[in-house]
Amino acid sequence: MHTRDAAVPASDAEIFRAARDGLLALHGRSDRARSEFVWPEVSDNFNWATDWFDAIAENNDDIALWIVEDDETEAKYRFDDLRRRSNRVANWLVDLGVQPGDSVMLMLANRVELWDAMLAVLKIGAVVVPTAIVLGSAELEDRIERAQIRWVITDEADAEKFDWFQGDFQVIAVGGARGAERVAIGIRNEFDLNRPRIPFADAESFPDTAVARGAGGDEPAIIYFTSGTTSKPKIVVHSHRSYPVGHLSTMYWIGMRPGDVHMVISSPGWGKHAWSSFFSPWHAEATIYVDNYARFDPDKLLAHLDRAGVTTFCAPPTVWRMLIKHGRTEKPRALRELLSAGEPLNPEVIARIREWWGLEIRDGYGQTETTAILGNAPGDAVLPGSMGKPLPGVEIVLVDQHSDERIPADRARAEGEVCVELANGTPLNIMLGYLGNDEATAERRRGELFHTGDVAQRDPEGRYTFVGRVDDIFKSSDYKVSPFEVESALIEHPAVAEAAVVGAPDDTRLNITKAYIQLAAGYEPDEATAFEVLQHARQALPPYMRVRRIEFYELPKTVSGKIRRVDLRDREQQFARRGERLPNEWREDDFPALKRR
Repeated sequence: MHTRDAAVPASDAEIFRAARDGLLALHGRSDRARSEFVWPEVSDNFNWATDWFDAIAENNDDIALWIVEDDETEAKYRFDDLRRRSNRVANWLVDLGVQPGDSVMLMLANRVELWDAMLAVLKIGAVVVPTAIVLGSAELEDRIERAQIRWVITDEADAEKFDWFQGDFQVIAVGGARGAERVAIGIRNEFDLNRPRIPFADAESFPDTAVARGAGGDEPAIIYFTSGTTSKPKIVVHSHRSYPVGHLSTMYWIGMRPGDVHMVISSPGWGKHAWSSFFSPWHAEATIYVDNYARFDPDKLLAHLDRAGVTTFCAPPTVWRMLIKHGRTEKPRALRELLSAGEPLNPEVIARIREWWGLEIRDGYGQTETTAILGNAPGDAVLPGSMGKPLPGVEIVLVDQHSDERIPADRARAEGEVCVELANGTPLNIMLGYLGNDEATAERRRGELFHTGDVAQRDPEGRYTFVGRVDDIFKSSDYKVSPFEVESALIEHPAVAEAAVVGAPDDTRLNITKAYIQLAAGYEPDEATAFEVLQHARQALPPYMRVRRIEFYELPKTVSGKIRRVDLRDREQQFARRGERLPNEWREDDFPALKRR
């Protein structure tokens, strides 16, 4: 048996593989994984794209990426294909003048060039700034200015969004370049801003040999803008360690194994896409399966899951609810692991899928600032509605929201802010900080803790259940009301497609529970519907949480789809200050019949 010479230090790839293999070996034995896992001590030069991806990809003919279009055409790319393709792009970017540390905005839909470019930018040590294609010019201008963007890689159809403002950056167009006359290294755009459109296709003529190693370790690798639910989006900076290596926790939560086929429903530009459509599957040497549907079709989705042999599938709660309403009970043949993330999953959804498919939907939790930090791991006993337990490598504590003191671990049924313990050293899967905002970074790290801003309950078994954002929870009389709990009850009514709950100012109770409701198709915003929903809430909730006012309303959301309750709270306060009733509001007092029930 061959053994390694003890004098020869292990390479970063070997160190990373040992940590990964240790987690894979403990699949289904989460208690051991939580107690035994130690973050790998990769070097200060570790670059995941070259040291891990290229190492597993060379001469590897397994399918790394499988994209199916809405018209059923498809393309499959082997690991070695993507290694070579991204090397060409990397060498081309260096030739263009992209430098280590340059910020590169990557704004593409699910097309192979997205993965080519992300690998290439990481390889050369530039900084990836994933950006959603739904953003408009105003949001893009803000991001370009604050993140100091030097290069933009986008589809030709979206390139015109960058013609409306000045900036010291270059636009690389995927799918061709507009105009006919070459100027310098590209093509001048029609607004004559002296910003050439550089054709991404030019990379095809460059060699596929390995590019010189770029930055690594604790150098910035990827930047995300937060969703901005309560304030202007902050800029989260992750390193070559905190995000690529940090996603070992995410890989374990998902339960991926080598050879798996993984699908996630998530749009490029948001953190979850990188969680499940880039780092975690390729940690496990699994296939990323992409369903590029133009319009969500439950029948087509289920058929694709079955035909592709998808083994691990993650979707947001909205998709799970749509699948349940669709009512098709047959389980796609190869499914082994089901997951949900993005917002807490309602218990009734978990129960219905368990009944139909015999599988548990396992919830998990993390933030833009982290990778997955809590989760129902494979083999865990799932408590419906719970986010699960701390994932390997992460120590979670609850903190009193008023004193910032740690709540003892042996206190049963404790409730407090979810924090990551930093006293024993910072876990590897937490951001470097907020770009240009040292004050906000320090606030997040006060008291040797990483503060998430989310409140949860911890049960005696150590499982955490989401209660709400610190800013969203409100008091009614002497009781704390969790908007999430009320919303979970409301959406059980068929008329309610979505709900957002806030505290409406009240002279007697301080606040009373107000629900903004987006109606499901087929229901009218009238008196009869209001009565039905208020009656349902009265029966489903304890008296102190009872919904006393509702309004049928188009919910304000961030570009990532998260509800901006802060806008609704402000609206309530404005009308309360004026002593006015909102014109389209239905109140419990409007229905004497409710009080007789």
